[in-house]
Amino acid sequence: MDRVILHSDMNCFYASVEMLHHPEFGDRPLAVGGDPLARHGIVLTANYPAKRRGVKTGMALWQARKACPELIFVPPRMDLYLRFSKLAHSIYKDYSDMIEPFGIDESWIDITSSVSALGDGPHIADKISKRIKHELGLTVSIGISYNKIFAKFGSDYKKPDAITHITRDNYKDIVWRSPVGDLLYVGRATERKLRSVGIRTIGDLATASPDYLKGMLGKMGLILWIFANGEDQTPVSEDKEVSPIKSIGNSTTTPRDLTCDDDVSTVLYLLSESVASRLRDNHFVGRNVGISVRDNGLFWFSRQKKIDIPTNISEEIYRYALEIFKANYTWRQPIRSIGVRVSDLILDEYCYQLSLFSDPIMREKQLKADIAVDSLRNRFGHESIMRGRMYMDRALSGLDAKAEDHMVHPHSYFEKGNRVSSEEIYG
Repeated sequence: MDRVILHSDMNCFYASVEMLHHPEFGDRPLAVGGDPLARHGIVLTANYPAKRRGVKTGMALWQARKACPELIFVPPRMDLYLRFSKLAHSIYKDYSDMIEPFGIDESWIDITSSVSALGDGPHIADKISKRIKHELGLTVSIGISYNKIFAKFGSDYKKPDAITHITRDNYKDIVWRSPVGDLLYVGRATERKLRSVGIRTIGDLATASPDYLKGMLGKMGLILWIFANGEDQTPVSEDKEVSPIKSIGNSTTTPRDLTCDDDVSTVLYLLSESVASRLRDNHFVGRNVGISVRDNGLFWFSRQKKIDIPTNISEEIYRYALEIFKANYTWRQPIRSIGVRVSDLILDEYCYQLSLFSDPIMREKQLKADIAVDSLRNRFGHESIMRGRMYMDRALSGLDAKAEDHMVHPHSYFEKGNRVSSEEIYG
């Protein structure tokens, strides 16, 4: 029996959420991203009126403004978008417990075990679409198929607010006739290579020799051949600890160059507080702490460390970040920018093994102190309560790190492994 898999993609997600919170904008073109006052950054997403005027994801702000002079810019609010993502997931959970996020606005949902009780794929997809619209005020495009790749293709095939069912009977008419660049993981460079040898459609890719594709693209050629033929068997994750994103981070270009460990310590603490606060806001803990550093000679590096106990405690994240820094930087030159991130996220409600060498009572006190600081800052502003160390250098400690460059990163399709074997390729 074939699986029944949905791929739900919330249309123009960030922009749609912002439009809900800004009814005064009506149907005017709107884009989310960057800092229009500082005139830097890129477009993260745009609504459909803006897209019709030529605004595209990834454009620099000045390019977007040139394409659409009346474009309204709003800064991203990741906490708000994560909240809507969780609300959408709570709807998906009414139809299946096998849900795999692909970013915060997309998810695969395996409903194979639900169709006998709740109706077939199109019926369940229609129910989800209507509930998202009624309960959240957003629209989704949903693909339905017997594998994850074609379900994802279906959600992209018609937008916005559409449902596309791709079956074993119709995939050659829908998928194979589409441009090869429409297939997941065929990027621009790969598309150029394929087109240079006459592979222009997904059907061309599917009927090409797998040996030839492997010679041209390596293992990825075989993976794409399997994708194009609808033979991908990768399961939808049922890891109930999985978060919609894999990391939360924060970075800043400092108001002056950092010249010593004390300078770095101050900024790392500010960034660690910011990252920890965002983790708590969204009920995550992380099992990996990393830093990125760029000096004023443009030398850049990134390092990370697996930690024993998942955390969202400011002091712990800071301590790990500083440890990583001291182990990896020798003060070749002053530092211009620095970042902290926490990855390998799980939901904070799940149990995990404590260390024999940890102090759970002290950890609980630190977490309660962080939560109290969050509450005061939410009510009275960031500077209403500050660590004593922040008064040592007011220029550096004046940063409101939670308002600085905040980063979230989606999961990769290949994180859990892709089933590619010689038996699948050659039969």
